[in-house]
Amino acid sequence: MSDLFNSNLITLNINHVEKSLHVPPDTALLYILRNDLELNGPKYGCGLGECGACAVLVDGKAVRSCSIPVKSVVGKEVITLEGLGSVELPHPVVQAFITCQAAQCGYCLNGMIMGTVGFLKKIPQPSDLQIREALKHYLCRCGTHIEILQAVKLAAELLSQEQMSTNIPKSSLNPQTL
Repeated sequence: MSDLFNSNLITLNINHVEKSLHVPPDTALLYILRNDLELNGPKYGCGLGECGACAVLVDGKAVRSCSIPVKSVVGKEVITLEGLGSVELPHPVVQAFITCQAAQCGYCLNGMIMGTVGFLKKIPQPSDLQIREALKHYLCRCGTHIEILQAVKLAAELLSQEQMSTNIPKSSLNPQTL
């Protein structure tokens, strides 16, 4: 009952859509995403920001949604797993994880994918060591680490190909073939 009296109208940008909610501003972002917005990509793992299952992108950077208050993302862009592509056209990182079968139980997948998206924005062509370092705090208990490493490498390739295809100068296009 006291939460109702302590709630504020907060407007969030979630997956490119503005959402206004009456919520207590100190509530963990994870609870708002899962309980109020029914976005179940981010998982509750440890509740301490240690395992990474709850990761989301905030202004392009992977953060642990269980340990940040919803008020801290007002005015920022929040992307969840659901906001990465679609079933018909998955984000290249999602496609790479599917292609490499980089999941067993799937509980860590949200964190691994969101962490990879954020990481590849900073380091588009990482070494194996950089990948290991970037994902070392995303916990996977099933042992699919080899497949996850392969998926990150493939994702880097796919993103690079996507980038190259969108950077074709217009002057090099033959209007007769369009």
